[in-house]
Amino acid sequence: MRAVEIGVFGPPEGLRVVERPRPVPAPGEVLIAVEAAGVNRPDVIQRLGKYAPPPGASDLPGLEVAGRVVDAAPAADGTPMRWQVGEAVCALVAGGGYAELCAAPAPQCLPVPAGYSMVEAAAIPETFFTVWTNVFERGRLAAGETFLVHGGTSGIGTTAIQLARAFGATVFATAGSSDKCAACVALGASMAINYREDDWVAALLAATGGRGVDVILDMVGGDYVARNLDLLAPEGRLVQIAFLKASKTEIDLMQVMRRRLTLTGSTLRPRSVAEKGAIAAALETHVWPRLAAREVAPVIHATFPLAEASAAHRLMESGAHIGKIVLTVP
Repeated sequence: MRAVEIGVFGPPEGLRVVERPRPVPAPGEVLIAVEAAGVNRPDVIQRLGKYAPPPGASDLPGLEVAGRVVDAAPAADGTPMRWQVGEAVCALVAGGGYAELCAAPAPQCLPVPAGYSMVEAAAIPETFFTVWTNVFERGRLAAGETFLVHGGTSGIGTTAIQLARAFGATVFATAGSSDKCAACVALGASMAINYREDDWVAALLAATGGRGVDVILDMVGGDYVARNLDLLAPEGRLVQIAFLKASKTEIDLMQVMRRRLTLTGSTLRPRSVAEKGAIAAALETHVWPRLAAREVAPVIHATFPLAEASAAHRLMESGAHIGKIVLTVP
């Protein structure tokens, strides 16, 4: 099969198209003929040599795919295989998405939502799994609460805005330009703040009458952590999922104690198949009907052929995109 591998760690030009052996699905896995694969920031970090795949995962980049099942290996314990050859699925994988064929654990696969193209379906798993488990499971966001996502026009941000709004929260976002702030509002944010020009803590304290925000989803880290804590309402929850700045910072624990705050976070890629399968099941129950109704939907900024993965990475690193970047596999 054709695949894109990281030939040399560093700039996007290190990505190269190669021939690789056809993957053999392990027990409990399906083999997917990939028609589209999502591009995500962890792919960029892996290309830079700073995010090694988990033990046993493919060294190829790519954490989400959509396509049709071409082979399936029954689970060793006799668990029935849900997916049949020919079915259209999208899947969260721990690596290997930038290829014509990709093996995926059956519990991490979901049906392509009715009416969705493969490009749209490939743009769903990574961000929807991440937002669901962090915002709704760890952050416990409930209808009637307030929610802030930083980087509102990223793949995570566009997903978080839509899901939080769909489930009854008042949504705020930060973004780096007036155009991006407008895009956040168009997706359902009540207010978006240009972090390059305005003090988002002051703006959101004013917008909430001084109360603050119930749940914050942060991908920045560094000095944002203390500022997020300043902004949280009593019983507020800060959920950390990445750090574009530093992973280490200083915070005032008295704030946490006085307002009974929760600081939590998670990573998704290293989690077990069982854990990811549980997230998939929750998504199918709670979110898939909303996807089918187009109440929420992935935002596609651009597509590139598989062989142009380096161009897709350059766009990702430029920060000019709004929503998702997807590779297509002829």
